[in-house]
Amino acid sequence: MSLSLTLSCLWVLAAAAVAMLPMRLQYLPGVMLLILSLPLMAFVASQHGLLLVLLVAFAVLSMFRRPLIYFLRRAVTRLKGGA
Repeated sequence: MSLSLTLSCLWVLAAAAVAMLPMRLQYLPGVMLLILSLPLMAFVASQHGLLLVLLVAFAVLSMFRRPLIYFLRRAVTRLKGGA
Protein backbone atom coordinates (compact mmCIF):
# COMPACT_ATOMS: atom_id res chain seq x y z
CA MET A 1 0.00 0.00 0.00
CA SER A 2 1.29 3.44 -0.86
CA LEU A 3 2.25 6.06 1.71
CA SER A 4 -0.72 8.28 0.85
CA LEU A 5 -3.24 5.46 1.41
CA THR A 6 -1.51 4.44 4.63
CA LEU A 7 -1.76 8.01 5.89
CA SER A 8 -5.40 8.09 4.83
CA CYS A 9 -6.11 4.97 6.88
CA LEU A 10 -4.34 6.50 9.87
CA TRP A 11 -6.42 9.67 9.38
CA VAL A 12 -9.61 7.59 9.54
CA LEU A 13 -8.44 5.87 12.73
CA ALA A 14 -7.55 9.22 14.28
CA ALA A 15 -10.95 10.64 13.32
CA ALA A 16 -12.69 7.65 14.89
CA ALA A 17 -10.64 8.11 18.07
CA VAL A 18 -11.52 11.81 18.22
CA ALA A 19 -15.21 10.95 17.74
CA MET A 20 -15.06 8.87 20.93
CA LEU A 21 -13.90 11.85 22.99
CA PRO A 22 -16.39 13.98 24.89
CA MET A 23 -17.73 16.84 22.78
CA ARG A 24 -15.81 19.53 24.67
CA LEU A 25 -12.53 17.77 23.85
CA GLN A 26 -13.30 17.16 20.17
CA TYR A 27 -12.92 20.70 18.84
CA LEU A 28 -9.15 21.15 18.56
CA PRO A 29 -8.30 17.66 17.25
CA GLY A 30 -11.33 17.77 14.96
CA VAL A 31 -10.28 21.06 13.40
CA MET A 32 -6.73 19.77 13.00
CA LEU A 33 -8.01 16.65 11.23
CA LEU A 34 -10.24 18.73 8.99
CA ILE A 35 -7.32 20.97 8.01
CA LEU A 36 -5.01 18.00 7.46
CA SER A 37 -7.55 16.37 5.16
CA LEU A 38 -6.86 18.91 2.40
CA PRO A 39 -3.13 18.18 1.95
CA LEU A 40 -3.89 14.49 2.42
CA MET A 41 -6.33 14.59 -0.50
CA ALA A 42 -3.75 16.41 -2.60
CA PHE A 43 -1.18 13.73 -1.72
CA VAL A 44 -3.60 10.96 -2.67
CA ALA A 45 -4.39 12.79 -5.92
CA SER A 46 -0.72 13.06 -6.83
CA GLN A 47 -0.17 9.33 -6.33
CA HIS A 48 -3.47 7.73 -7.36
CA GLY A 49 -5.70 10.08 -9.30
CA LEU A 50 -9.26 11.30 -9.11
CA LEU A 51 -11.15 8.15 -8.15
CA LEU A 52 -9.35 7.58 -4.87
CA VAL A 53 -9.48 11.30 -4.07
CA LEU A 54 -13.25 11.10 -4.38
CA LEU A 55 -13.27 8.18 -1.94
CA VAL A 56 -11.12 10.13 0.53
CA ALA A 57 -13.33 13.20 0.08
CA PHE A 58 -16.40 11.04 0.76
CA ALA A 59 -14.78 9.79 3.99
CA VAL A 60 -13.99 13.36 5.08
CA LEU A 61 -17.49 14.57 4.25
CA SER A 62 -19.14 11.68 6.05
CA MET A 63 -17.11 12.22 9.22
CA PHE A 64 -17.43 16.02 9.25
CA ARG A 65 -20.88 16.45 7.72
CA ARG A 66 -22.41 18.48 10.56
CA PRO A 67 -19.59 21.03 10.98
CA LEU A 68 -19.30 21.42 7.21
CA ILE A 69 -23.07 21.95 6.86
CA TYR A 70 -22.90 24.55 9.64
CA PHE A 71 -20.06 26.45 7.97
CA LEU A 72 -21.75 26.22 4.57
CA ARG A 73 -25.01 27.65 5.96
CA ARG A 74 -23.10 30.39 7.74
CA ALA A 75 -21.23 31.32 4.55
CA VAL A 76 -24.45 31.37 2.50
CA THR A 77 -26.12 33.58 5.11
CA ARG A 78 -23.23 36.04 5.01
CA LEU A 79 -23.25 36.12 1.21
CA LYS A 80 -26.96 36.89 1.19
CA GLY A 81 -26.34 39.81 3.54
CA GLY A 82 -27.77 38.27 6.68
CA ALA A 83 -26.56 38.80 10.21
